[in-house]
Amino acid sequence: MGKQAIVVHESDNVATSLRDLKKGEEVLLEIGDTKCKVVLLNDIPFAHKFALKNIDIGENVIKYGEVIGKASKPIKMGEHVHVHNIESTRGRGDLEVDKR
Repeated sequence: MGKQAIVVHESDNVATSLRDLKKGEEVLLEIGDTKCKVVLLNDIPFAHKFALKNIDIGENVIKYGEVIGKASKPIKMGEHVHVHNIESTRGRGDLEVDKR
């Protein structure tokens, strides 16, 4: 069957699906030298993200070992992670600190 999803960096708190995945599906993952299992709470389309752990509101969402945004609401382990529950922190002039 092949891999269902990938975790690029050990510090990531999301995985990326390598095919369409279904709610209730058990996804087996390798994170560094560790193997883990996540049961999906939603259908996850190909190339979309799902949470590897519970992520609190305001907590960083990490992919590729980099912060890609912040949780705009609590996200449960196995939940679809997308624009409905994260907000970008990149290119946001309203979040920049005045450095004068």
